[in-house]
Amino acid sequence: MSGRNLNLIFLGPPGAGKGTQAKMIVDKYTIPQISTGDLMRAAVSSGSSMGDKVKGYMAAGALVPDDLVVEILLERLSGDDCRDGFILDGFPRTVGQAESLEKALEKRNMKLSGVVAMMVPDAALLTRLTARRICKECGASYHLEFLKPKVEGKCDRCSGELYQRKDDSEEVILNRLKVYHDQTAPLIDFYQKRKALYTVDGNKKIEMIFSEICDIIDSLN
Repeated sequence: MSGRNLNLIFLGPPGAGKGTQAKMIVDKYTIPQISTGDLMRAAVSSGSSMGDKVKGYMAAGALVPDDLVVEILLERLSGDDCRDGFILDGFPRTVGQAESLEKALEKRNMKLSGVVAMMVPDAALLTRLTARRICKECGASYHLEFLKPKVEGKCDRCSGELYQRKDDSEEVILNRLKVYHDQTAPLIDFYQKRKALYTVDGNKKIEMIFSEICDIIDSLN
């Protein structure tokens, strides 16, 4: 990839399709998708001093402080595969984290290229997420709207019974959406004020959303 670095953040509620789009962007623009959840687990496994700190917080059931998360993240961003840019997935989740990240990037003369926010109405997200069904026998995944089984309630592969996971229940999904609106949605305003925000209608077909995001990225570069 030519031109300046492509440093991106993907925002959006659970079920918006951030992961799907990020993987497609990774393939097209050859920049890595970086998940802070994966980074924390890798830090703990590494046995490094930072990893030991993370392990201590996790063992105590406490949240890992933003500054420590940012420190581990910046170490990852110094990797050779991030020379042309990166996609941050799952961070920042709060305005406080966004401020910590902004200060840390400025110290290293790094800057965000843009923040892509996928907007999907709660009603559509609820339909997407509560309609998932899993086979009790083989673990195959289905969707009552987008990927229906041939026989209702039965797995196409093994005829096992399909069920709804507790994580996909309406109560759990509504709680996840509430947490998103309370904690993460304010980031929309935060990045809008910095003229870094680009919104995308995430309630369209995957290919159409991807095309819109590519247009945004190409305009940045």
